[in-house]
Amino acid sequence: MTQLITTDLVELDQNLGNSPEDVIRHLAGRVAAVGRASEVEGLFTDAFAREQKTATGVPGGIAIPHCRSAAVTEPTLAMARLSQPVDFGAKDGPADLIFFIAAPSGADQEHLKLLSKLARSLIKKDFTGALRSASSEAEIVELVEGALADKPAAHAAAAAGSSTANASATPAPQAAGTKGGPKRLVAVTACPTGIAHTYMAADSLVAAAQEVGVDLQVETQGSSGAKPLDPAVIAAADAVIFAVDVDVRGKERFAGKPVINAPVKRGIDEPAKMVQEALDAADNPNARRVPHFGAEEQAEQEAAEKGEHIGQKLKRALLTGVSYMIPFVAGGGLLIALGFLLGGYDITGVADKVVVENNFGNLPEGGLPIYLGAVMFKIGALSMGFLVPALAGYIAYAIADRPGIAPGFVSGAVAGFMGAGFLGGIVGGLLAGYIAHLIGTWAVPRWLRGLMPVVIIPLLASIVASGLMFMVLGGPIAGLTAALNGWLSGMTGASAVVLGIILGLMMCFDLGGPVNKVAYAFAVAGLSAGSATNQAPWQIMATVMAAGMVPPLAMALATVLDKKLFSLAERENGKAAWLLGASFISEGAIPFAAADPLRVIPASMVGGAVTGALTMAFGVTSQAPHGGIFVFFAIGNVLMFIISILAGTVVTALVVLALKRWAARKTVDTVETVPVSV
Repeated sequence: MTQLITTDLVELDQNLGNSPEDVIRHLAGRVAAVGRASEVEGLFTDAFAREQKTATGVPGGIAIPHCRSAAVTEPTLAMARLSQPVDFGAKDGPADLIFFIAAPSGADQEHLKLLSKLARSLIKKDFTGALRSASSEAEIVELVEGALADKPAAHAAAAAGSSTANASATPAPQAAGTKGGPKRLVAVTACPTGIAHTYMAADSLVAAAQEVGVDLQVETQGSSGAKPLDPAVIAAADAVIFAVDVDVRGKERFAGKPVINAPVKRGIDEPAKMVQEALDAADNPNARRVPHFGAEEQAEQEAAEKGEHIGQKLKRALLTGVSYMIPFVAGGGLLIALGFLLGGYDITGVADKVVVENNFGNLPEGGLPIYLGAVMFKIGALSMGFLVPALAGYIAYAIADRPGIAPGFVSGAVAGFMGAGFLGGIVGGLLAGYIAHLIGTWAVPRWLRGLMPVVIIPLLASIVASGLMFMVLGGPIAGLTAALNGWLSGMTGASAVVLGIILGLMMCFDLGGPVNKVAYAFAVAGLSAGSATNQAPWQIMATVMAAGMVPPLAMALATVLDKKLFSLAERENGKAAWLLGASFISEGAIPFAAADPLRVIPASMVGGAVTGALTMAFGVTSQAPHGGIFVFFAIGNVLMFIISILAGTVVTALVVLALKRWAARKTVDTVETVPVSV
């Protein structure tokens, strides 16, 4: 197996800068200098992005910046002992021991286990003390390799198991401050990368539990694999600790248990407090408990603890509903367009009769094209029929996880039956989700818990949410939807152009974010109402799709027109942006917007507004909800569709170049030199 650390990857008593960014950039340069990374910038970007998610400083003057990166060619450890400590976010102060863990995107399990084992060793004081007193790079390498090989000299205390840490092999004594006998706790630790914090938090919690005589077993959901806790162990536990920065896999196993939620780093910084909080929760009948459903609720609880307000929760639910709805609409819309292509617009009136009464041996009048057109149109129409139920169902799913799906779909179906459209679907989904969520928080006897997610919650939430839609909300929302559709159908001339400008601005404002998705959902929801005599919904769809294609295409063009204004990474992204833009994937411009939002986003909005105005002015239509230029057969007046996109693309590219040149002069280094001392 390749040696993870060599003397060339160790720096002793050096000043590498005043910030984590400086230190990480320097160590990334050293990894690249010894041939273990293909580029410095890519490795630094991935490592620093991980650092920004959660600070990697841990108690004891240690920091473990780490990442997986496509730039890494071999699993690598780079170590620095700093002469000038740097603050990596640990509560006890800056760090002087820095271990930079660089793993390839597809690192094998054996290497990941070794990297994780090293991270666990770093919470042991005798090991870190030896690192601080080491007199040479070779001695550092020997200490690290000893830790990886479990040599006693490297660390006196034995680490917990690689997947499950058991705090007591013998019966635990009475825990201090607890009632009714020894307590048993279980925990799950997980971080986004799954290399370092996951395992350090597990060992810290186990050590803290041992100090108070508590039996604690931990499931580490990390990169080197996870062995699920025994169901009997979970059933016997008095409380559960989730020290995680990502969703807990299989969270439903812990349903009904008192729970303490916290970021994984708190499991390293304050393990004793978390253990005591879990012990207190075990004795508190009003303590928060793991819901009777899964990971989405966990994310909601964590967000609530971080102060997420109601608007953010609604946005997350709506975006989830839209993302799950799109596949139904994309397939259905394209099939309807193919049906019109083969059978003409008159297929709408005869499709039902043709698909029931005819077949390949008994073709209708008009022959095979009419028959195939009818079949495709009908499949597409049935698929589009799921639009509102799917939207409502997955909005409810985002709020209440799996128990919310059935009530959400039913509420969406009621909204469709009442003529309330996608507005009714949104309201029905929110109702179903929050009602299911509320029911899921009820404290019920153990024997009833298994029935909650599959019977009780779906039944009661469906009755309440759908009942409200039928008896109270459906009629008014249907009236509002009818008025909105009538207003859109009557838009012509200047008013239509104004609508096109607004939609173009929305599509380019956040490049796939909530504002973009609202405009897209608005267009998609009305698509099924389009017809040969009412083409306004199709015009809106064409406007939204054309405007959404502009930002990535414009960024690609800008990197060609003046590549010196863009970094090497941006130029590479520009090559991919051609295809992404042509396919109507607005997110292709996100790398550019993230690097320079104050120039890229305003420029994109200007071009999007131009394209939106032109498509409306020229009466361009689209019967397909997605696909960009590749669904040309579903686009009416396709020449003007292309011209409108080209106009917006050129405008955005020129504006962004002008802003980069003259709004504020800034030199972009295309090749970075990182000093590396050998």
